[in-house]
Amino acid sequence: MHSHDTETRATMSMALAGDVIAAGQDASCHILRFRLQGPDEKSGAQKGPRKRKAPSPSEKGEGDTRSEAGEVAVEMLCSVQTDFSPDALQKAVRVSADHSLLATGGSDGFLRVWEFPSMKKVLEFKAHDGEIEDIALGPENKVVTAGRDFQCCVWQRDQLVLRLRWDENMPGVPDKTYRYQACSDSGTFLGLGTVTGSVAIHVAFSLQRLYYVKEAHGIVVTDVAFLPESRRGRELLAENEAALLSVAVDSRCKLHLLPPRRSFPVWLLLLLCTGLVVATILLLQVAFPGFL
Repeated sequence: MHSHDTETRATMSMALAGDVIAAGQDASCHILRFRLQGPDEKSGAQKGPRKRKAPSPSEKGEGDTRSEAGEVAVEMLCSVQTDFSPDALQKAVRVSADHSLLATGGSDGFLRVWEFPSMKKVLEFKAHDGEIEDIALGPENKVVTAGRDFQCCVWQRDQLVLRLRWDENMPGVPDKTYRYQACSDSGTFLGLGTVTGSVAIHVAFSLQRLYYVKEAHGIVVTDVAFLPESRRGRELLAENEAALLSVAVDSRCKLHLLPPRRSFPVWLLLLLCTGLVVATILLLQVAFPGFL
């Protein structure tokens, strides 16, 4: 296990793009590059063969966590302020699939899009009346945002494509029920955690509920996150459409699997339509001899 000390800055959000990390720390986004530093590089200016002292018997055992492969070296590339509210905090960060853009959101409700990894700002606008909880970058430059104002929005640059509100689209959901929200990588699903410990998965564009476990934790859900939809993520998902991780004050992390939705095969629908047409023709022939 390797670690990197961020001193007094707490990392509240993070995204990975190849060997570059975008870490949301307080009101800023820190861009870091990491690489594996081998034992030879760690020796610095020392040249020639180096004799390694054999470990004593007391140094051996299951508790020895030292790695012969080296350590991870972390380089700071740049740092940019991404939130400007009085209680500034970057809460969400996401990198596009081609690693060319990075989107951030936080306490001030502004969505900001940056060139990555240079962090040159290309877009900035007010997306939510309140904190932005999560962001997903989709195809055709579409961005999905979920906010603390109980809204889920789809944007084409700074133009609103679709806005859904819990209290309008789902009247049975009371205000301030959902505490944490997360978007899947594709922007298809919306994961929700409640103050009572329940967990739900909805279709992002219609808010149709596909999955719900009442009081899965029995106490406040503190965060939810979808497994990535990359190749490695698909291996973990197996045949399921999505997988949502939830953590709560009960100190437990739970995995929620969304099984494939049942669909009506097109070939079967065509077969039924053909059979219906043939049956109609036969009935007409019986009722009206000489019809054909």
